Amino acid sequence: MPADTVREDIRAFLTSRRARITPKEAGLPDFGGRRQVAGLRRSEVAQLAAISVEYYTRIERGNVGGVSEDILDALVGALRLDDVERAHLAALVRAANSPHRVPDRDGGASHVRPSLQQILDAMTGAAAFVRNAHLDILATNALARALYAEALDSDEQPPNLARFVFRDPRARRFYRDWEGIAHDAVGSLRAEAARTPADTDLADLIDELATHSAEFAMGWDAHDVEYYRSGRQGFRHPDVGDLDLDYDALEVPADPGLTIVTYTAVPTSPHAAVLARLAGSLPGGGPSEVQSQGG
Repeated sequence: MPADTVREDIRAFLTSRRARITPKEAGLPDFGGRRQVAGLRRSEVAQLAAISVEYYTRIERGNVGGVSEDILDALVGALRLDDVERAHLAALVRAANSPHRVPDRDGGASHVRPSLQQILDAMTGAAAFVRNAHLDILATNALARALYAEALDSDEQPPNLARFVFRDPRARRFYRDWEGIAHDAVGSLRAEAARTPADTDLADLIDELATHSAEFAMGWDAHDVEYYRSGRQGFRHPDVGDLDLDYDALEVPADPGLTIVTYTAVPTSPHAAVLARLAGSLPGGGPSEVQSQGG
């Protein structure tokens, strides 16, 4: 990612964060009258962060050389950033200050160790797959292949979840909360782009999605960031109908950039029976990988 692009991302991110906070929400007096900006002014952010307006203006313009952790923490408090947003801002600052830094993770990793596949295959009661930070699905267990059959049915290999969400019309039926899934997918890629600014494969994926999907382009311009960690997700499976499943995203410390995603059903819920019915439909119930991506 060129230095000018990183500076522009810093400007757009900080501008978008201050635009969402009103003076009243920030505990500042509002003297009424017409305001020329949405949300907080630069001077108000500077006041809340206890720094000069000139210094904050320089930071917002992407000139972040020498910005300390204390200053970042002050901006986090002033702009009410959550943990994900704080990490994103820190990643942008690192990218601006170290444009040639070698990343400590391979967000586009394509290799899955045999032991990871063995872990997936051992999860017979859960749908589980391994993905990288580009949202490529690299390996699955049998139940994940049954659950995500439509997403895995892709001319592009390995299959990519963001491409499925934004470019495959089946995704809007498959995900009962398509808007939420779409928001999370954009936010995940936005966060990864800041962590690995020199990743040309990721840049190409983002350009492709922005070119072919107005929803993706709009979401990208919002500068929201997300980490997909845990929660509940609703599906409408073409064979077994509606499923509400709990998901957990488990990062793999030995393979930075890879994540195991699992889906389970509350045992006493009717969705557990539906998931069991889906598992029972598997021919032989054997394990499977995506296009032999595993080791």
